Amino acid sequence: MERRAADIREGRADELIWLLEHPPLYTAGTSARPEDLLQPDRFPVHEVRRGGQYTYHGPGQRVVYVMLDVAARGHDVRCFVRDLERWVIATLAEFNVTGMIRAGRVGVWVERPEKPRQPDGSPAEDKIAAIGIKLRRWVSFHGLSINVEPDLTHFDGIVPCGIRAHGVTSLVDLGLPVTMADMDTALRRQFDATMQRR
Repeated sequence: MERRAADIREGRADELIWLLEHPPLYTAGTSARPEDLLQPDRFPVHEVRRGGQYTYHGPGQRVVYVMLDVAARGHDVRCFVRDLERWVIATLAEFNVTGMIRAGRVGVWVERPEKPRQPDGSPAEDKIAAIGIKLRRWVSFHGLSINVEPDLTHFDGIVPCGIRAHGVTSLVDLGLPVTMADMDTALRRQFDATMQRR
């Protein structure tokens, strides 16, 4: 991934997106706190150079590594992350799921009206997609993950993204029989509308 990002920077290669699944593992971003790794022996733990904290990757989760020219998309890291969020939200909308972003919480969230409300009276929310990127000389690598049908109990070994007050969910957990092929088709269809070069 880093080699491809370097080749993109030097004009030796085109942009590239990888869609994949990992075996069960935890990754620790550059802001990971040791106390958020609750079960260190449950799965292998990999320190990675993306932003963010601990996350889980495993079967049933679509991992999307984005090796993209951020300079060609406006030289704006925050705008690029917003575009990634918009891409996920547009993709989820294809399955009639309303994804949302929340101030102070990176990633994409969904309301869970069937769960007890939050202390402030607002609906409960669960995370359905995580985002963690790295930029080097305006080319991105690492990326995002969307929970299609992972074993959600595997998130119990960490505090996902350092957030204790909310849970995680998946499309299947929401009652939607979405396959990985369905997800990939939707991601491809929504990419051009949300991740355009400027």
